[in-house]
Amino acid sequence: MLTAHAGHAAGAVPPVALVPLGMFWLYLAAALRQRDPGRPGWSHRRTASFGLGAALLAAGLAWPGDDLPGHMWQHLLLGMLAPLALMLGAPGTLALRTLDRRTGRAAVRLLRHPVARMAGHPVAGLALTAGGLWLLYLTPLYRASLDSPALHGLVDLHFVLAGYLFSWSIAGPDPGPHRPRVPVRLLVLGVAVAAHATIAQLLYAGLLVDVPATGDELRAAATVMYYGGDLAEILLALALLVAWRPDRLPARPAVRA
Repeated sequence: MLTAHAGHAAGAVPPVALVPLGMFWLYLAAALRQRDPGRPGWSHRRTASFGLGAALLAAGLAWPGDDLPGHMWQHLLLGMLAPLALMLGAPGTLALRTLDRRTGRAAVRLLRHPVARMAGHPVAGLALTAGGLWLLYLTPLYRASLDSPALHGLVDLHFVLAGYLFSWSIAGPDPGPHRPRVPVRLLVLGVAVAAHATIAQLLYAGLLVDVPATGDELRAAATVMYYGGDLAEILLALALLVAWRPDRLPARPAVRA
């Protein structure tokens, strides 16, 4: 079904799967610097979350993906679960606390740029994640990625970056430019759930999709997308609600006797 590039030799770990380990090493080094005198320290929970995300990302990159269900498990790890755990590690905040003031201020100014504001909106993240899935499975793009290692790698990279951007725009602890209110973000997340469920149902029924797979493979892959996607999106919603601090209602003026 898939060409040789999509899977890996038995027992072999692709070099790209080692990249997340380097990411975590840099993160851990920055977190340990926060223990220096005069610094407020860094949350162990943030570090553990980023470490989990790096492990999930490495697992996704090392996943064989030699059939459609395997490819869907890889997408679940790369595009949903790993980005969520990495995002909850607040790497942007840690970087700002590690960089010198001048570089940090330049980074903050960059986040305030109109292009960054547009890219950081949840609707943009929704278009990249859900829209990317629809483009992949309802057009010849998936077939083309089977014969092109470079295109296959770009698809994986898109999964990771789009998944991280969407997770961050919904519930990211890192600072964001003019992030919309929580009800708006919950609404966008609800649309994402519906979009993932719809493409999963189309895959299950074999309707409109351009995927070279048997009926059993389509149904197995659709099941992974449907239930695994629901799990990831529930976790994202919980991350948003746990961090939500509703605006307090103004106190009522005292009634004079």
